[in-house]
Amino acid sequence: MAQAPQVAQHEKTVLQPQKKSSDRIRSTSNKTKMASSILWLLSIFSIFTIAACIDDNCAACNAVAAELEIQLSKEKPRNHLDMRNRLDSKGQRQGKVIDYRMSELRAVELLDGLCEKMQDYTLEKIDSSRRVWIKVDNWEILTIDKQEAKAHSKDISSYCGRLLEETEDEVNPQSYL
Repeated sequence: MAQAPQVAQHEKTVLQPQKKSSDRIRSTSNKTKMASSILWLLSIFSIFTIAACIDDNCAACNAVAAELEIQLSKEKPRNHLDMRNRLDSKGQRQGKVIDYRMSELRAVELLDGLCEKMQDYTLEKIDSSRRVWIKVDNWEILTIDKQEAKAHSKDISSYCGRLLEETEDEVNPQSYL
């Protein structure tokens, strides 16, 4: 009978260190979870900070649309794209004639370099609660902080790239045919 309590006593001492070891593992695991949660929150915070630089996505979209309108106004009239490059057995050319206004070539030419041109824009504070995107013709005579203005121009340029990437399928004129 005396040996039974010793075994039980021995089991208790063996179980206690394992429990402490698992507590250490849980503690380390909790610290890891806490650190990853903090990192996650910081990354979300930084994303919102970057998004705050855009200030208003509608205003940024309007600035991109305004630059696209400028490109459309500079566009010269073009002929249809003649894609008829084969002859049939009767000597008639086969293929399509595509209206340039509805062609993928036009979309590519208009959008190519659009986001680089957005680097000419910066965010200007109108009043305490409102900001607008303006096109800067001369960065040297800019009255606001030039370093901050350049940072805003990079922000809208990268926003333009994301916007075009997200709407790529809708912009493609071939999807309307």
